[in-house]
Amino acid sequence: MTNVNHPSREATPSHRQRNNRSSTAPTSTNSSKMDTISSSTDGYVLRFVNEDLENQAFTLSKYYSGIIRNWVRGTPLLFAMKTSEGDALVGYAVVDKIENLWEMPPEEETYAREHGWKIALTLRGVTRFKAPLLIKNSALGSDLRRGAFLHGAKLTEHQIGTLLDQAEEAQEA
Repeated sequence: MTNVNHPSREATPSHRQRNNRSSTAPTSTNSSKMDTISSSTDGYVLRFVNEDLENQAFTLSKYYSGIIRNWVRGTPLLFAMKTSEGDALVGYAVVDKIENLWEMPPEEETYAREHGWKIALTLRGVTRFKAPLLIKNSALGSDLRRGAFLHGAKLTEHQIGTLLDQAEEAQEA
């Protein structure tokens, strides 16, 4: 068994000290690119509305968004999606590059405009969980935001660490 290498965990020494357990690592498409992030970096939940967008993020390491947030390099993202059992966290990544419409190549800009997207986030450390973590069974279970209202929700570093711990435990089950 190997220790799961979560981006927000690497940034916090206290988390490294309290989290020395082992687990089965989630499937990662870019595990060698996993970097550390700032210990003061808050993150966001981004919700996939269909499998095409999910596959795009996990295979191309790119996420297009119509929501404007304080996107900065190193921002951690948790991905959510509706499953047969309810909304679940299905993976995570870290923002590597932010492109506005005017910074995209013409074909990509057209594609983004057709879908109502305003930015493209290039991702690193993109990881899909083998076992999705049901939101109702997670630290977000008591959050009043559900479904589409969870999309773009801001999370503190502590919340991200807690959710990644819970996702890691779900991998072991």
